[in-house]
Amino acid sequence: MHATPNNVAISTVAIDLAKDVFELAFADAGARIVERRRLNRTAFARVLDNRPPLRVVMEACGSAHYWARRFARLGHAVELLPAH
Repeated sequence: MHATPNNVAISTVAIDLAKDVFELAFADAGARIVERRRLNRTAFARVLDNRPPLRVVMEACGSAHYWARRFARLGHAVELLPAH
């Protein structure tokens, strides 16, 4: 899915961090994925700027702490998960 239906409230975004391409999965309160996005670094840096507060889940890695601080400043609740 590429577009979020207007009547769906997104509560969580799971992010797969990478060097150049970032993959995001937006989910509703029932943990159903309602939107997926694949973004370059420039678009990823802005994707959460104008969203209401979300739970942001990322695997802890080298760049995760930078992105976590950035998203937390925007009012999002960030969770870093241990790498497997």
